[in-house]
Amino acid sequence: MSKLITHDHNNDGVDRRGFLQCMAWAGSGVLWTVGSGVLTSQAFGQNKKNAAAGELHFVQISDSHMGFNKPANTDVTGTLQATIDKINGLTINGLPQEPDFIIHTGDLSHTSKPAEFDTLDQVLKSAKPKQVFFVPGEHDTSVDDGKAYLERYGKNTKGRGWYSFNHKDVHFVGLSNVAALEGLGKLGPEQIQWLAADLKSQPSSRPVVVFAHIPLWSVYPDWGWGTEDSEQALGYLKRFGSVTVLNGHIHQVMQKVEGSVTFHTAMSTAFPQPAPGTAKGPGPMKVADDKLRGVLGITDVKSVTRRHGLAVVDSTLAGG
Repeated sequence: MSKLITHDHNNDGVDRRGFLQCMAWAGSGVLWTVGSGVLTSQAFGQNKKNAAAGELHFVQISDSHMGFNKPANTDVTGTLQATIDKINGLTINGLPQEPDFIIHTGDLSHTSKPAEFDTLDQVLKSAKPKQVFFVPGEHDTSVDDGKAYLERYGKNTKGRGWYSFNHKDVHFVGLSNVAALEGLGKLGPEQIQWLAADLKSQPSSRPVVVFAHIPLWSVYPDWGWGTEDSEQALGYLKRFGSVTVLNGHIHQVMQKVEGSVTFHTAMSTAFPQPAPGTAKGPGPMKVADDKLRGVLGITDVKSVTRRHGLAVVDSTLAGG
Protein backbone atom coordinates (compact mmCIF):
# COMPACT_ATOMS: atom_id res chain seq x y z
CA MET A 1 0.00 0.00 0.00
CA SER A 2 1.27 3.48 -0.69
CA LYS A 3 0.28 7.07 -0.17
CA LEU A 4 2.03 9.75 -2.18
CA ILE A 5 1.31 13.38 -1.40
CA THR A 6 1.53 15.89 -4.30
CA HIS A 7 2.38 15.24 -7.90
CA ASP A 8 5.17 16.67 -9.98
CA HIS A 9 6.14 15.12 -13.30
CA ASN A 10 7.11 11.95 -15.10
CA ASN A 11 3.85 10.39 -13.82
CA ASP A 12 5.65 9.03 -10.77
CA GLY A 13 3.59 10.68 -8.03
CA VAL A 14 6.67 12.18 -6.39
CA ASP A 15 7.26 15.87 -5.84
CA ARG A 16 11.03 15.93 -6.24
CA ARG A 17 11.28 19.49 -4.97
CA GLY A 18 9.48 19.10 -1.70
CA PHE A 19 7.70 16.58 0.47
CA LEU A 20 7.17 12.87 0.02
CA GLN A 21 5.24 10.51 2.24
CA CYS A 22 5.32 6.85 1.31
CA MET A 23 3.67 3.99 3.13
CA ALA A 24 4.66 0.47 2.18
CA TRP A 25 3.03 -1.65 4.88
CA ALA A 26 4.36 -4.99 3.67
CA GLY A 27 7.77 -3.70 2.55
CA SER A 28 7.55 -2.82 -1.11
CA GLY A 29 11.30 -3.03 -1.72
CA VAL A 30 11.87 0.46 -3.08
CA LEU A 31 15.29 2.07 -3.13
CA TRP A 32 15.29 5.80 -2.44
CA THR A 33 18.30 7.98 -3.16
CA VAL A 34 18.58 11.64 -2.20
CA GLY A 35 21.16 13.44 -4.32
CA SER A 36 21.71 17.21 -4.34
CA GLY A 37 18.19 17.74 -3.04
CA VAL A 38 16.66 15.51 -5.72
CA LEU A 39 14.83 12.34 -4.77
CA THR A 40 15.02 9.37 -7.15
CA SER A 41 13.44 5.95 -6.78
CA GLN A 42 14.22 2.49 -8.06
CA ALA A 43 12.41 -0.79 -7.51
CA PHE A 44 14.26 -3.35 -5.44
CA GLY A 45 15.66 -6.03 -7.69
CA GLN A 46 16.54 -3.70 -10.55
CA ASN A 47 20.16 -3.89 -11.65
CA LYS A 48 22.40 -2.03 -9.20
CA LYS A 49 26.10 -1.42 -9.48
CA ASN A 50 28.31 -3.02 -6.88
CA ALA A 51 29.38 -0.77 -4.04
CA ALA A 52 32.77 0.79 -4.63
CA ALA A 53 35.58 0.08 -2.21
CA GLY A 54 35.31 2.27 0.87
CA GLU A 55 31.61 2.96 0.49
CA LEU A 56 29.25 2.55 3.42
CA HIS A 57 27.01 -0.52 3.71
CA PHE A 58 25.06 -1.54 6.80
CA VAL A 59 21.80 -3.33 7.63
CA GLN A 60 19.02 -2.33 10.02
CA ILE A 61 16.90 -4.91 11.84
CA SER A 62 14.28 -4.16 14.45
CA ASP A 63 11.73 -5.47 16.92
CA SER A 64 12.92 -9.06 17.35
CA HIS A 65 10.79 -9.52 20.51
CA MET A 66 12.67 -12.56 21.77
CA GLY A 67 10.33 -14.41 24.13
CA PHE A 68 7.13 -13.56 22.27
CA ASN A 69 5.04 -16.70 21.66
CA LYS A 70 1.54 -15.95 20.45
CA PRO A 71 -0.40 -16.79 17.26
CA ALA A 72 1.06 -13.77 15.41
CA ASN A 73 4.37 -15.69 15.46
CA THR A 74 5.10 -18.70 17.66
CA ASP A 75 8.74 -18.90 16.52
CA VAL A 76 10.37 -15.47 16.70
CA THR A 77 13.76 -17.12 17.13
CA GLY A 78 13.28 -18.88 13.81
CA THR A 79 12.34 -15.71 11.96
CA LEU A 80 15.28 -13.84 13.52
CA GLN A 81 17.58 -16.64 12.32
CA ALA A 82 16.02 -16.37 8.86
CA THR A 83 16.76 -12.64 9.00
CA ILE A 84 20.42 -13.27 9.80
CA ASP A 85 20.61 -15.86 7.01
CA LYS A 86 19.24 -13.24 4.62
CA ILE A 87 21.85 -10.71 5.73
CA ASN A 88 24.60 -13.31 5.33
CA GLY A 89 23.38 -14.00 1.80
CA LEU A 90 23.21 -10.41 0.56
CA THR A 91 24.62 -10.03 -2.94
CA ILE A 92 24.91 -7.36 -5.60
CA ASN A 93 25.02 -8.58 -9.18
CA GLY A 94 25.57 -12.08 -7.81
CA LEU A 95 28.61 -11.11 -5.74
CA PRO A 96 28.67 -11.44 -1.93
CA GLN A 97 28.06 -8.12 -0.21
CA GLU A 98 28.87 -8.30 3.50
CA PRO A 99 27.62 -5.26 5.43
CA ASP A 100 29.99 -3.25 7.61
CA PHE A 101 27.74 -3.82 10.64
CA ILE A 102 24.14 -4.30 11.82
CA ILE A 103 22.00 -1.71 13.61
CA HIS A 104 19.19 -3.05 15.80
CA THR A 105 16.59 -0.36 16.54
CA GLY A 106 15.11 -1.79 19.71
CA ASP A 107 12.70 -4.25 21.28
CA LEU A 108 15.37 -6.89 21.27
CA SER A 109 13.33 -8.73 23.91
CA HIS A 110 9.65 -8.97 24.74
CA THR A 111 9.86 -8.81 28.54
CA SER A 112 13.49 -7.83 29.27
CA LYS A 113 14.36 -11.27 30.64
CA PRO A 114 18.03 -12.36 30.60
CA ALA A 115 17.10 -15.57 28.76
CA GLU A 116 15.55 -13.51 25.96
CA PHE A 117 18.72 -11.45 25.59
CA ASP A 118 20.73 -14.69 25.68
CA THR A 119 18.70 -16.08 22.77
CA LEU A 120 19.20 -12.89 20.75
CA ASP A 121 22.94 -12.97 21.35
CA GLN A 122 23.14 -16.61 20.33
CA VAL A 123 21.37 -15.99 17.02
CA LEU A 124 23.46 -12.90 16.27
CA LYS A 125 26.64 -14.96 16.66
CA SER A 126 25.90 -16.49 13.25
CA ALA A 127 25.85 -13.11 11.52
CA LYS A 128 28.82 -12.43 9.25
CA PRO A 129 29.11 -8.79 10.34
CA LYS A 130 30.17 -9.25 13.95
CA GLN A 131 29.59 -5.68 15.05
CA VAL A 132 26.05 -4.83 16.09
CA PHE A 133 24.90 -1.45 17.41
CA PHE A 134 21.78 -1.30 19.60
CA VAL A 135 19.28 1.19 20.98
CA PRO A 136 16.62 0.19 23.51
CA GLY A 137 12.92 -0.35 22.83
CA GLU A 138 10.20 0.02 25.44
CA HIS A 139 10.03 -3.77 25.82
CA ASP A 140 13.72 -3.73 26.79
CA THR A 141 13.15 -1.20 29.58
CA SER A 142 9.62 -1.78 30.89
CA VAL A 143 10.42 -4.34 33.60
CA ASP A 144 13.57 -2.98 35.28
CA ASP A 145 13.85 0.53 33.81
CA GLY A 146 16.42 -0.79 31.34
CA LYS A 147 18.99 -1.97 33.87
CA ALA A 148 19.56 -5.39 32.27
CA TYR A 149 19.66 -3.86 28.79
CA LEU A 150 22.22 -1.23 29.79
CA GLU A 151 24.41 -3.74 31.60
CA ARG A 152 24.59 -5.89 28.49
CA TYR A 153 24.38 -3.46 25.56
CA GLY A 154 24.95 0.02 26.98
CA LYS A 155 28.33 -0.15 28.69
CA ASN A 156 29.85 2.56 26.50
CA THR A 157 26.77 4.75 26.19
CA LYS A 158 25.56 7.89 27.91
CA GLY A 159 22.51 8.26 30.15
CA ARG A 160 19.79 5.79 29.20
CA GLY A 161 21.69 4.41 26.23
CA TRP A 162 22.56 7.18 23.77
CA TYR A 163 25.89 7.49 21.95
CA SER A 164 27.54 8.42 18.65
CA PHE A 165 30.40 7.31 16.40
CA ASN A 166 31.90 8.01 12.99
CA HIS A 167 32.30 5.41 10.27
CA LYS A 168 33.54 6.03 6.70
CA ASP A 169 32.95 9.77 7.11
CA VAL A 170 29.35 9.25 8.20
CA HIS A 171 28.30 10.37 11.68
CA PHE A 172 26.00 7.92 13.50
CA VAL A 173 23.86 8.90 16.48
CA GLY A 174 21.98 6.31 18.55
CA LEU A 175 19.19 7.81 20.68
CA SER A 176 16.99 6.45 23.47
CA ASN A 177 13.40 7.69 23.36
CA VAL A 178 11.58 5.02 25.38
CA ALA A 179 11.82 6.46 28.89
CA ALA A 180 8.13 7.41 28.85
CA LEU A 181 6.23 4.12 28.70
CA GLU A 182 2.83 5.70 28.11
CA GLY A 183 1.92 7.82 25.11
CA LEU A 184 4.54 9.30 22.79
CA GLY A 185 8.25 8.63 23.01
CA LYS A 186 10.46 11.17 24.72
CA LEU A 187 14.14 12.09 24.50
CA GLY A 188 14.34 14.45 27.46
CA PRO A 189 16.38 17.64 27.97
CA GLU A 190 19.59 15.89 29.04
CA GLN A 191 19.77 13.84 25.85
CA ILE A 192 18.81 16.77 23.61
CA GLN A 193 21.52 18.90 25.21
CA TRP A 194 24.03 16.10 24.60
CA LEU A 195 22.87 15.82 20.98
CA ALA A 196 23.38 19.54 20.37
CA ALA A 197 26.93 19.35 21.71
CA ASP A 198 27.67 16.14 19.79
CA LEU A 199 26.56 17.57 16.44
CA LYS A 200 28.30 20.89 16.95
CA SER A 201 31.71 19.38 16.14
CA GLN A 202 30.52 17.76 12.90
CA PRO A 203 30.86 19.54 9.54
CA SER A 204 27.57 20.21 7.74
CA SER A 205 28.88 18.32 4.70
CA ARG A 206 29.13 15.06 6.66
CA PRO A 207 26.16 12.68 6.25
CA VAL A 208 24.38 11.89 9.51
CA VAL A 209 22.47 8.73 10.40
CA VAL A 210 20.24 8.93 13.48
CA PHE A 211 18.64 5.77 14.84
CA ALA A 212 16.17 5.30 17.68
CA HIS A 213 13.31 2.94 18.48
CA ILE A 214 10.18 5.11 18.34
CA PRO A 215 9.79 7.23 15.18
CA LEU A 216 11.16 10.76 15.43
CA TRP A 217 8.27 12.07 13.34
CA SER A 218 4.54 11.99 14.00
CA VAL A 219 3.48 8.77 12.28
CA TYR A 220 0.25 8.33 14.28
CA PRO A 221 0.19 10.11 17.67
CA ASP A 222 -3.11 8.47 18.67
CA TRP A 223 -1.20 5.20 18.96
CA GLY A 224 1.90 6.77 20.49
CA TRP A 225 3.76 6.51 17.19
CA GLY A 226 5.90 9.60 17.49
CA THR A 227 8.30 11.41 19.84
CA GLU A 228 6.95 14.44 21.69
CA ASP A 229 10.20 16.44 21.79
CA SER A 230 11.66 15.33 18.46
CA GLU A 231 11.18 18.74 16.82
CA GLN A 232 13.78 20.31 19.08
CA ALA A 233 16.24 17.51 18.42
CA LEU A 234 15.68 17.63 14.66
CA GLY A 235 16.33 21.35 14.70
CA TYR A 236 20.00 20.64 15.32
CA LEU A 237 20.11 18.48 12.17
CA LYS A 238 18.78 21.08 9.73
CA ARG A 239 22.21 22.41 8.76
CA PHE A 240 23.39 19.01 7.48
CA GLY A 241 23.08 18.22 3.79
CA SER A 242 22.17 14.55 4.27
CA VAL A 243 20.32 13.12 7.28
CA THR A 244 18.83 9.64 7.48
CA VAL A 245 16.63 8.81 10.48
CA LEU A 246 15.99 5.11 11.10
CA ASN A 247 13.36 3.83 13.52
CA GLY A 248 11.43 0.68 14.41
CA HIS A 249 8.51 0.25 16.84
CA ILE A 250 5.63 0.27 14.31
CA HIS A 251 6.65 -3.01 12.58
CA GLN A 252 6.08 -1.72 9.05
CA VAL A 253 7.80 0.37 6.42
CA MET A 254 6.88 4.03 6.30
CA GLN A 255 8.96 6.83 4.84
CA LYS A 256 8.90 10.59 4.74
CA VAL A 257 11.41 12.88 3.04
CA GLU A 258 11.42 16.50 4.08
CA GLY A 259 14.22 18.72 2.86
CA SER A 260 17.52 16.95 3.47
CA VAL A 261 16.06 14.56 6.07
CA THR A 262 14.82 11.06 5.19
CA PHE A 263 12.71 9.35 7.88
CA HIS A 264 12.39 5.59 7.54
CA THR A 265 10.79 2.94 9.75
CA ALA A 266 11.65 -0.74 9.45
CA MET A 267 9.72 -3.99 9.42
CA SER A 268 9.94 -6.26 12.45
CA THR A 269 11.65 -9.64 12.45
CA ALA A 270 8.86 -10.97 14.71
CA PHE A 271 5.33 -9.93 13.67
CA PRO A 272 3.47 -7.16 11.81
CA GLN A 273 1.23 -4.48 13.28
CA PRO A 274 -1.80 -2.91 11.58
CA ALA A 275 -1.45 0.17 9.42
CA PRO A 276 -2.25 3.39 11.29
CA GLY A 277 -5.95 3.83 12.00
CA THR A 278 -7.01 0.49 10.51
CA ALA A 279 -7.60 -1.23 13.87
CA LYS A 280 -8.72 -0.34 17.37
CA GLY A 281 -5.11 0.02 18.37
CA PRO A 282 -1.57 -1.21 17.76
CA GLY A 283 -0.40 -4.70 18.60
CA PRO A 284 0.62 -8.05 17.13
CA MET A 285 -1.37 -8.82 13.99
CA LYS A 286 -2.04 -12.38 12.88
CA VAL A 287 -1.60 -13.10 9.17
CA ALA A 288 -1.77 -16.43 7.35
CA ASP A 289 1.23 -18.59 8.14
CA ASP A 290 2.31 -18.63 4.50
CA LYS A 291 2.19 -14.81 4.42
CA LEU A 292 4.13 -14.08 7.60
CA ARG A 293 7.60 -13.87 6.05
CA GLY A 294 6.23 -11.46 3.49
CA VAL A 295 5.67 -8.85 6.20
CA LEU A 296 8.95 -9.37 8.09
CA GLY A 297 12.30 -8.19 6.82
CA ILE A 298 15.39 -6.00 6.84
CA THR A 299 16.50 -2.54 5.74
CA ASP A 300 19.71 -2.40 3.71
CA VAL A 301 21.51 0.97 3.61
CA LYS A 302 24.38 1.98 1.32
CA SER A 303 26.15 5.11 0.24
CA VAL A 304 25.90 5.72 -3.49
CA THR A 305 28.80 6.76 -5.69
CA ARG A 306 28.63 10.44 -6.65
CA ARG A 307 25.38 10.86 -4.71
CA HIS A 308 24.97 13.11 -1.68
CA GLY A 309 22.89 10.75 0.40
CA LEU A 310 22.19 7.14 1.28
CA ALA A 311 20.21 4.49 -0.59
CA VAL A 312 17.66 2.61 1.53
CA VAL A 313 16.25 -0.75 0.39
CA ASP A 314 13.68 -2.82 2.27
CA SER A 315 13.28 -6.52 1.57
CA THR A 316 11.12 -9.18 3.17
CA LEU A 317 12.10 -12.62 4.44
CA ALA A 318 9.95 -14.07 1.67
CA GLY A 319 12.50 -12.84 -0.88
CA GLY A 320 13.32 -9.81 -2.97
